[in-house]
Amino acid sequence: MKKVAIFPFLFFGFAMVSSCSSTKKTGVSNMVATMQVDEPIPGVCDNSRVIAILPFPGNGQVKAQAPLTDQEIEEELNANVSFLSDKPDYMDKGMVNLVVNCKGKMVRCQIDNKTKNPELDQQIVAVFAKLEEWEAGTINGKPVDTSVLYSFEIENGKIML
Repeated sequence: MKKVAIFPFLFFGFAMVSSCSSTKKTGVSNMVATMQVDEPIPGVCDNSRVIAILPFPGNGQVKAQAPLTDQEIEEELNANVSFLSDKPDYMDKGMVNLVVNCKGKMVRCQIDNKTKNPELDQQIVAVFAKLEEWEAGTINGKPVDTSVLYSFEIENGKIML
């Protein structure tokens, strides 16, 4: 009776081990996450294929590169977001979504996860909107339209990526 109950688990275990040892490229190495585009985004090369790059080792995906480092973007945000200048105890968080086309031009910049204040959102977007020229993201060396997300937190009146 116990042998019958163990058989399905042994079969399942064997199937998992044999699929993991396959030499075929499957799973994460072939995964391409395509962003759902509900309305056309002016300036992209292919509205049906805006990619959220997942740069796992060996999958050939390279994220779009901003013209500034994350640290430099933080410095720009903290220098130019005047909403926070007189709010040293302000705490919040949010996310900015950028779309960079296959030519390396940022064609959309918007808040995905809004903060508690619309004025703050507008000022953050204004800083990111200045980052117009990028190095395009690629898949196997071919430039593609990409979605780039920046999460940020605001602690003690300072923005951190």
